[in-house]
Amino acid sequence: MALSVMTYLQQHSPDELIPAREQPVEIRRVEEVSPEFARYLYTAVGGHWHWIGKLGWNWDQWVDWLSRPGFETYVPWAGGVPAGYVALRGVGSEVEIENFGLLRGFIGRGLGGHLLTVGLRNAWTMHERHEGVDPITRVWVNTNTLDGPAALANYQARGLKPYKTVEEERPDGDGPSPGPWPGWSGPPGVVREVPAG
Repeated sequence: MALSVMTYLQQHSPDELIPAREQPVEIRRVEEVSPEFARYLYTAVGGHWHWIGKLGWNWDQWVDWLSRPGFETYVPWAGGVPAGYVALRGVGSEVEIENFGLLRGFIGRGLGGHLLTVGLRNAWTMHERHEGVDPITRVWVNTNTLDGPAALANYQARGLKPYKTVEEERPDGDGPSPGPWPGWSGPPGVVREVPAG
């Protein structure tokens, strides 16, 4: 059983945000409740990093998750395809970054910092778009050592500060990640070069 270190990070003011350099991509908020699209993003991004919690969900479970009050998803589009996503959930006066990441072919192009910047800006203004969400006083996220190797550094570079670490045993961390589709056999940590469009 693999040992994973979970790091929790937070901001208490939008003034703490350190923006990344903008990138030539369009980042759009997902307006439709689409379990198919959400599951695609979850597996395409998270399959490389042991995201398994939602893999067994049925269609209704995805609809319920996507339909929660104060929930938003933002997707960067590059070359006509989705390059990743950030999912936010506002409850009370706090917003959690529930999921964040890029598709493998877009890692290393500077998109992650830009996407996280946009996600954080939208987290801090979520109360303006959702009834029942109070003015935001805290934005937080957690990441672990099974996530992408640049995840923690990206969060910190955007001004999120660690406030707690927890060690946990992860039975799914012993072997390779499940990958984005059944039968995936790519080695972890290897990024296939995809020409920039």
